[in-house]
Amino acid sequence: MWYDGGWSWGGWLIMTAIMVLFWGLVIAGLIALLHYLATTRRSHQAGPPPPSAEWGRPSRRAEDLLAERFARGEIDEDEYKRRLALLREHQ
Repeated sequence: MWYDGGWSWGGWLIMTAIMVLFWGLVIAGLIALLHYLATTRRSHQAGPPPPSAEWGRPSRRAEDLLAERFARGEIDEDEYKRRLALLREHQ
């Protein structure tokens, strides 16, 4: 005797589809949560924007970056002066 209530294979297929959908939604929710947490952590680490960017002067930010590279020793004095003059020329 069959005790499946007349569902036969249809019940198993529907149950399988529902479980796959359920676990897919759980995994997608976890991925979305991790992405949200990583994004908010990155935005808090970046800190507030520099004052020059708030006033609409992106070229000032470029000069600041150039000065930081010079201070760290990534570029020498001649290259710093050459790039600074180039930046100020195109303002």
